[in-house]
Amino acid sequence: MKNGILVINGPNINLLGKRETSVYGNETYEDLCNRIKKFAENNNINIEIFQSNHEGEIIDKIHDADENFKGIVLNAGAFSHYSIAIKDAVKAISIPVIEVHLSNIYSREDYRHVSVISDACLGQISGFGYKSYILGVAAFMDNYGI
Repeated sequence: MKNGILVINGPNINLLGKRETSVYGNETYEDLCNRIKKFAENNNINIEIFQSNHEGEIIDKIHDADENFKGIVLNAGAFSHYSIAIKDAVKAISIPVIEVHLSNIYSREDYRHVSVISDACLGQISGFGYKSYILGVAAFMDNYGI
């Protein structure tokens, strides 16, 4: 039975708090996960959070989510800008996916301005730090009653 939302994080997101703090801030990956879990708990939403630096593991998780979740909040990290394989995985499943990014990808390097996965997703939220995830989960609550 499908239940709740899966949050998928791609490469290097596990290094939050250490990596490019001028862009991503000082909060750690654990802090990010705790904020998402707290929001979900406060809103009675079942949530699972997954992170991998490996494209194939992310694809497998997307495939598995189709049978187990009502939606995915996806931060594919750098894979957003070139992974047709992740885009194809998103297109292959029946549940909606919302793409999120911590930073505003449109205010950064030119190559980050293009997300190859965005047109396979329900929508995209970027630039609000951890709140991008909260807004993604809230969008599922508002639009799908999750």
